[in-house]
Amino acid sequence: MAFDAAAKPKTCIIGAGCSGFTMAKRLKDASLPYDCFEKSDNIGGNWYYMNPNGVSSCYQSLHIDTSKWRLAFEDYPVPGDWPDFPHHAQLLQYFHDYVDHFGLRETITFNTSVEDVADLPNGRYRVTLSTGETRDYDAVCVANGHHWDARTPTYPGTFTGYQVHSHHYRDPFEPFDFRGKRIMIVGAGNSAMDISSELSQRPIAEKLFISMRRGVWVMPKYMDGRPADKAVLPAWMPTSLGRSLAKKKIKKTIGNMEDYGLPKPDHEPLEGHPSVSGEFLTRVGCGDILPKPGIDRFDGKTVHFTDGTSEEIDAIVWATGYNTSFPFFKQDELTPKDNVFSLYKRMVKPGRETLFFLGLAQPLPTLVNFAEQQSKLVAAALQGRYAFPSHEEMDRVTVADEQAHLGHFYDSPRHRMQVDFNLYVRDLHKELERGAKRAQVGA
Repeated sequence: MAFDAAAKPKTCIIGAGCSGFTMAKRLKDASLPYDCFEKSDNIGGNWYYMNPNGVSSCYQSLHIDTSKWRLAFEDYPVPGDWPDFPHHAQLLQYFHDYVDHFGLRETITFNTSVEDVADLPNGRYRVTLSTGETRDYDAVCVANGHHWDARTPTYPGTFTGYQVHSHHYRDPFEPFDFRGKRIMIVGAGNSAMDISSELSQRPIAEKLFISMRRGVWVMPKYMDGRPADKAVLPAWMPTSLGRSLAKKKIKKTIGNMEDYGLPKPDHEPLEGHPSVSGEFLTRVGCGDILPKPGIDRFDGKTVHFTDGTSEEIDAIVWATGYNTSFPFFKQDELTPKDNVFSLYKRMVKPGRETLFFLGLAQPLPTLVNFAEQQSKLVAAALQGRYAFPSHEEMDRVTVADEQAHLGHFYDSPRHRMQVDFNLYVRDLHKELERGAKRAQVGA
């Protein structure tokens, strides 16, 4: 399917986080009509601290784990006086500056959520808003984020202490005072690293445990005196060779996880989404963070672990990830199962080339400017400058892409949308060229 450029198709953008407003800019630059709806009172999504719409996962001390060099938008540089790893408030201000600089704010409808996206003939959609109004669109861009529907596992028994998912954690004192408490963090991702490092400080926790079902590789923020994510392999180097060299470098730099008292990973570095922390390993080595295996069961405030040990715990922070959810879709085919949601170029389902998913990936190193790249294909398709391949070819390419991006990872919900940013962008640019040729042939 190819759009008719002369028809000026109108698009609905759901969400005004970094994926939504960069998509809006791309459409504005292309002089394509759109509406952008944001359920909150302002932009920013996940990076809007204390977001009244409840979707932000920001806690007060949060700094982004991606260096400023890797998260900048293409046509709007980050402030020169930023530290290497900015605080969430700095990143949000950057978003505001971007939106205002390009005149996007007046094109966003705030305090309005999309409640339903229903199918219409010819690949169009009827969108129902929280105001009760309905509007029809030629295309829909989904940018509602995937770090808001908190996933909490269940175990036998009942825990009677305080519990909170990391999504709702804000600081060590409110709404729960963690001082003097025996605390357990569950998980091994970036949030688990950050929150355990913060709460394990001696003026706060009496004792802090971290429960990890499996070992992970914890990457430093700096290597060789500079941000680790600034190291980029040459484009000509085969991916397998580059990955092999990177594994050796990582092992040489940080050593073995079991030397810190952590469980030994059952995979090599870069075979799982890396957890990044400049502090966690030091606090484990100092005895401030006490590693424990997976949970077996609860008995009041007693937590029993899979190795037969137990601990009395006052509070648990579940840093156990998120479900991928689209509450405005009632169509079964648009409801992910266990975070499995295969898409062509992580954006489109074959047969639904008028529906685009933005930022629905777990890219290394960052998600901040990922949709900015994806928006190039969306705009080109809406302008009739890009044509999709056949459904059979889309399916074939999707399988090949997932093998390239996921094949070296162990299977878990957090890895089912994993992509390598650099590899993805290089391939996307090639696909834009292929799609342009298809559009010319079909014109």
